[in-house]
Amino acid sequence: MDRIKAILTLIIISCFSVPVFGQQFDVMVYTSPDRWHDATLPIAIQQFQKLSEQHSFGLTWAQSDGSGSVENPFSEEFLSRFDVVIFLHSTGDDLSDEQLENFKQFIRNGGGFVGIHAASVDSGQDEWLNRLIGRVFTHHPEEQTAVYKIADKNFPATMHLPDRWVFTGELYSFGEELTDNLNYLITVDENTYDFARTWGSGADTSMGDFHPIAWYQEFDGGRSFYTALGHIPASYNDPWFLMHIYGGIYWAATGYGVYE
Repeated sequence: MDRIKAILTLIIISCFSVPVFGQQFDVMVYTSPDRWHDATLPIAIQQFQKLSEQHSFGLTWAQSDGSGSVENPFSEEFLSRFDVVIFLHSTGDDLSDEQLENFKQFIRNGGGFVGIHAASVDSGQDEWLNRLIGRVFTHHPEEQTAVYKIADKNFPATMHLPDRWVFTGELYSFGEELTDNLNYLITVDENTYDFARTWGSGADTSMGDFHPIAWYQEFDGGRSFYTALGHIPASYNDPWFLMHIYGGIYWAATGYGVYE
């Protein structure tokens, strides 16, 4: 853990010592280190910085233990600087009641949210956060390659993808819909991987014919995009995956790019 923090600190110092001029919107990436995703965070943060340079948006990194670039990223004043908050493998478990209320107000004021992979894991977080994401993680099998089906190509996070996409990752299953406005973008074909391959645990990871992976919604005054992709560190070196993430950020920040 100390090594990961040191690596992240060096990355952030190098990333944010050079100002970004003329950015079109501002984004905060929020992380909460854990043993499942520690190896992913350094690579992901580096690639987010490259995205910010490529697409001219401001980027700030914050971490739940205060080792990031700011000590209290969920203060009302600090949140007001941003158009989008990204939960990168993080949840709201570490937020105080005051921080949570500030974040709710950020969304109600028209803020954007992007949740990546483990952001959907509920270990007792506020129900509002679960509804912001849209569904809650239940199980997953071992990492595998599968065929993903693009359900909607009229959205910035998917319009660049082929109708069928072969991708490797940790295939989350989810509970029921928590809101009525989820717009589904990607599903996975359960005939293309072994959903019973679960380290012998016997967990049922199947969702049947409809197994959603990514979606978006307007929620409580703001915009929310979620993708279950992005568990494996090498995913963040995949240009198609990075454009998938950026498309979600772009829509969450601006509301642009949705076609009928």
